[in-house]
Amino acid sequence: MDPLVTEAATPLLHSTSSESSSDADDHTPPTSYRFNLKEIRFRCEFLCKSPSGYSSYRPLAVLSGHIGSVSCLALCGEFILSASQGKDIIVWQQPDLRVFTRFGHGDGSVKAVVAVGSRVFTAHQDGKIRVWKVSRRSENNFRLVNTLPTAKDYLGKFMKQSNYVQTRRHHKILWIEHADTISCLAVHNGLIYSGSWDKTLKVWRVSDLKCLESIKAHDDAINGVVACNGIVYSASADGKIKAWGRRKKQEQEVEEMHSLLGILEGHKDVSINSVVVSNDGKWVFGGISDGFLMGWEKSVETMSWKLVCEKKAHKMAVLCVCLMGEFLCSGSADKSIGIWRREAFGRLCKIGVINGHEGPIKCLQAAPNGVGEGFLLYSGSLDKSLRVWWVPKASSSSSSSSSSCLSSSSSSSAMGVGALVAKDSEKSIISF
Repeated sequence: MDPLVTEAATPLLHSTSSESSSDADDHTPPTSYRFNLKEIRFRCEFLCKSPSGYSSYRPLAVLSGHIGSVSCLALCGEFILSASQGKDIIVWQQPDLRVFTRFGHGDGSVKAVVAVGSRVFTAHQDGKIRVWKVSRRSENNFRLVNTLPTAKDYLGKFMKQSNYVQTRRHHKILWIEHADTISCLAVHNGLIYSGSWDKTLKVWRVSDLKCLESIKAHDDAINGVVACNGIVYSASADGKIKAWGRRKKQEQEVEEMHSLLGILEGHKDVSINSVVVSNDGKWVFGGISDGFLMGWEKSVETMSWKLVCEKKAHKMAVLCVCLMGEFLCSGSADKSIGIWRREAFGRLCKIGVINGHEGPIKCLQAAPNGVGEGFLLYSGSLDKSLRVWWVPKASSSSSSSSSSCLSSSSSSSAMGVGALVAKDSEKSIISF
């Protein structure tokens, strides 16, 4: 066997789902593999120079099994959660990357997923947030334990007329309900934030699942939400990213409400599809429908944001972005993933391109790895697959000019450092 992969010593538990699809549920479990990063650290053939002059990559793994397009990803310890527009959620266990279990069938197309402790929260096209927990009877069986808004929340509010809001002519709903698809979720400081196509941002308390606020945040659908250092950023199809912070009510000092702190202006009438913020809260980046990446620098003293970067990144819309330290990854409708390094003053320099998906890239997640100078990148696509990539940091060590971050000399230097995938591409791909 190639040293790239070694057979797992212990098979994983099978899903208890009753899904009957022959593609998704083969009763004969596939062989389980794990990649040994120590063995393949110095295999140098995986970084290739593309015709554009940038580094290109080959996947460590290709994971199939979803019955619909992969819409969102979440990392939870040793597990990867991927959800699809086919209403199914698959839990993959690392490092084998085999299906640990699947759940969520028939509960509406899944748009977002986050993990909080032992619970998993999923946002759906039907305007509901569902809460899942590992069953005590079987560790690989997730059971539905609640739906937001909760029945308790409903009962406490449905009798008062003042708790209703009008969503369209002759139609009213409780303010704790979303009137349209929930497109995004974020968790921060014991709160869950949900953004919806109904233009509102709602705030839920994790401890008791109570809806605390409903903010009329934008003039069009909300596509992304992220929170860092007490500030929540919502990205919308109205071409704006808005920053929200908490303030105390004057009449009730204990209760805190969110207020608008600032507006990060994108291109006029062009949708902002995704937003990310650096760990220190200083840099905010958005993915735009016209193929641009835009970046803002936050001023702590004045609580304001200055546009510092505006870069044409893709031929088609940027659908998703993720950050790993100084590296920014952008997924696009053009089926490619751009790898960027943040330079001084927030400037973005392109250092690589990832190709391989057969459909638009809908979601990205990055995770650090203890072996090698690089990180793991997970990508979900409308081609129904989840792919795992190794992105080395070695290629960023070369000096770069102001016009390009990867000269010919730095490209050839990068090809000899931090390689992780075998020359034979068939051996570097794991299919389930």
